[in-house]
Amino acid sequence: MNLHRKPIVVVGSINMDLVVRTPAIPLAGQTLIGTEFITTPGGKGANQAVAVARLGYPVSMVGAVGDDVFAEALVANLATAGVDTTAVERIAGPSGVAPIAVASNGENCIVVVPGANGKVGPASVDRNARLIQSAGMVLCQLELTIETILRVLGLCAQSGVPAMLDPAPAAPLPDDVWRKIAWCTPNETETALYVGQSLPPEAAAKQLLKRGVRGVALKRGAQGAYVAVADGESAWVKPFPIHAVDTVAAGDCFNGALAVALLEGLDPWGAARFASAAAAISVTRKGAQSSMPSRAEVEVLLNRNP
Repeated sequence: MNLHRKPIVVVGSINMDLVVRTPAIPLAGQTLIGTEFITTPGGKGANQAVAVARLGYPVSMVGAVGDDVFAEALVANLATAGVDTTAVERIAGPSGVAPIAVASNGENCIVVVPGANGKVGPASVDRNARLIQSAGMVLCQLELTIETILRVLGLCAQSGVPAMLDPAPAAPLPDDVWRKIAWCTPNETETALYVGQSLPPEAAAKQLLKRGVRGVALKRGAQGAYVAVADGESAWVKPFPIHAVDTVAAGDCFNGALAVALLEGLDPWGAARFASAAAAISVTRKGAQSSMPSRAEVEVLLNRNP
């Protein structure tokens, strides 16, 4: 490993996932009997950081946990995976939690309770400005406050650090933010919010690029990913044939792996193929951070599907 590589810095949420496995996603007013309950570390930010670390790339986490029973387990899990947790703050009150229902077909629904994540503000970004400015790429999501994410993206733009935004959970963003983003990686629902309607991926990508984003990777699950860049090139990246067991954190795995592959010099479509392979492995396993694959596992899958 080249120890002189600029690290990936993830600014985002750290949650404890409270996972219930159930035959189907419950409807409003419906009561179902679940088949399993587990607690497992999650949060989109922490998931992406673990995805990067498992692939052997240096990564630091900027975020916060509370002072409750979950806090130490969350930080310890990050550190065990290889994530630098120096910039993870301890804040009075509860850590973030996310109750998740996972159906037998792998579909899921999630409720996020921010806890300590809601107290990660622009001042937290300022305290870690030097770390963020040292990054090869910064990864953000929308589980922190919008003000915090805007401060991160502004700092990255001022410092010439490429930023990747996973706009999840989808929320309105100011028009000028898109020019500060190197890569945007929405899923189908998130894309529809930002382009104002349900468009084919090709048309949706063009709209996002017109706003100033330099690269777009539209995540489409079983359809694969549609990747387009500002110079006009675009192409579908085919999915890998797998049997999905649990889709929780598959998008986070994709983002982390995409950042690694881009920083290691792959072109956008090669990077998306690497990321798709990592995500494909993750959905064959239960859990969020526990499902993230190693580099060796990703390379085996790539070699089996030339």
